[in-house]
Amino acid sequence: MKFLKNNPMEDFKERLKAKAKEIGFDLIGFAKAEKLGQEFDNYLSWLASGFNAKMDYLERNKEKRKDISLILENPKTIIVTATNYNTPFFHENNIDHFSGKISRYAWGDDYHDIILAKLNILSSEISNYEPESKSKCYVDTGPILEKAWAVRAGIGWQGKNSLILTKKFGSYVFLGLIVTTIEIESDQIISDYCGKCNACIENCPTGAIVQPKVVDSNKCISYWTIETKGKIDFPDNVANNLKNWVFGCDICQEVCPWNRRKIFTREISYYPRQNQTYLDSKDIDMMDNVYFNLRFKNSPIKRAKLEGIQKTMTYIKKSGLRNPDLTEK
Repeated sequence: MKFLKNNPMEDFKERLKAKAKEIGFDLIGFAKAEKLGQEFDNYLSWLASGFNAKMDYLERNKEKRKDISLILENPKTIIVTATNYNTPFFHENNIDHFSGKISRYAWGDDYHDIILAKLNILSSEISNYEPESKSKCYVDTGPILEKAWAVRAGIGWQGKNSLILTKKFGSYVFLGLIVTTIEIESDQIISDYCGKCNACIENCPTGAIVQPKVVDSNKCISYWTIETKGKIDFPDNVANNLKNWVFGCDICQEVCPWNRRKIFTREISYYPRQNQTYLDSKDIDMMDNVYFNLRFKNSPIKRAKLEGIQKTMTYIKKSGLRNPDLTEK
């Protein structure tokens, strides 16, 4: 796909970056669309080790994850966006009853719809510039190794907790991707700045980070509190180390030095609903599915379903953990 003579590639790239900032993206990067190599091999090794647990969907469409041209014919560029979701709120310190902490990413509205809408605006910019171009947008939904492309596009580096780390926003970012047939100059890859720090590995209460950048979902609190949806009993290692997390877990992020900066999101939809960062066990016990679905409409928490939240809360109450000593990071 060639660029118009009176509108050079660099000018269009700058226009796209400006538009991304205007509509709420905090970072944007560009990578050449090509087959993945070592990143794909790492993904296969992760699957072969059984670290995806019961998330069978992660085993589907393997070749598409390697070869982006199986998703969109003749792709030239992968555009990656990052959106800061950090807010000036923290988990409650003084709770006089049993409660369950909610992962920071799920305090507000579901990011999938918010980011997809913005990606579609960027995609329209591309179409307006080159009507013959084709693009596809993804937000944690398609057969794409998002973190691999985020690294290649210069958004950040992959931390030892396996998450993408950015210099400005740490790991509190949502990723979005556009695969497009229009050719845009690639950005430089950012160096890995984790150094000798192993805080995330050392502080994971279940030992889920089995080696740098590798998480065993079978041991991960986030997996058990979000993905199992009440169908499977928790293993003892998880049940006895929940630390009051009822939906997700942020421990490996809270201890990360790169998350100490207090730069907060511009997107009010990511702020805690009713300023609440936890779930009250009494409320959960009294809920039925109708009320649960109404209260958590457009919330990531719906993914766990009511039976999943109630089951996790039962484990929390059994563990006897009350009023966890959380401090601002």
